[in-house]
Amino acid sequence: MSEKFIKKWGSEPSKSILERIIETVHPGPGLREKLAQTLYRITTLKYRLEQESYRLQQRDKELFNKCVDALSSKKDELRAKIYATECAEVRKVASLILRSQLVLEQVHLRLQTIQEFGDIAAVIAPVTKVVDVIRGQLSGIMPQVSYELSEVSEALNSIMIDAGVAISEGIEIEASSEAQSILSEASVIAEQRVMEKFPEIPVSQTILGSEKTRG
Repeated sequence: MSEKFIKKWGSEPSKSILERIIETVHPGPGLREKLAQTLYRITTLKYRLEQESYRLQQRDKELFNKCVDALSSKKDELRAKIYATECAEVRKVASLILRSQLVLEQVHLRLQTIQEFGDIAAVIAPVTKVVDVIRGQLSGIMPQVSYELSEVSEALNSIMIDAGVAISEGIEIEASSEAQSILSEASVIAEQRVMEKFPEIPVSQTILGSEKTRG
C-alpha cells in the first residue's frame, strides 16, 4: 500500500471499515469523506425507490380491484381488459424499481466492504457499471433519480482517480462480467418478489390470447 494512499485515506489499520468511512480526520474532501457522501446518497436513493415501489403497489391494488369488480359484478370484460392492461404496465415499472432497489443494496454493501487500497478497483469498477445501467433504465421513469445516479457514478470514478487506480483491460473485463452477474441476480429476485407482492391478473390469459391473435 503506497504512502500516498495512506495519507489520502488517513485511517489507522485497527479501525473498522465503517469507522474509517465515517470518521473525519482531514478537513478536506479525502477518499473517506467522498465515500461516506456517496454511501449516504445511495441510501437516500434506495429510500426514494422504496417509496415509489409502495406507491406502485397501491396503484396496482386499485386497478386490480377495479378489474375484479368489472368481471364479477358488472360482467364488463372489455373494461376489465383495460384495467388488466394497465395493471400489467404498472407491474413492469414495479419490477424495474424493485430490481434497481436490489442493485443499489448490492452497491451499498460492496462499497462498505472496501478494506484496503488493492480492493478499490475490484469493488468500484463493477458497481460503477451497474449504477450506469440502472441510471439509464430509470431515466424515463424517475428522471431525478437517474440524474442523481449519474452524480453517484461520477463520484465513484473520482474516488478511483484520487486513489490512483488505473483500470487495466483485465480488470475492465472482470468488472463487466461481475456487473452483469449483479444485474442478473437482481432481475431474478425482483421477478420473484413481483410474483409474491402482486396477485395474478384475472384476465391476463385473455389479453395474452388477444395480443397473439392481433400479432
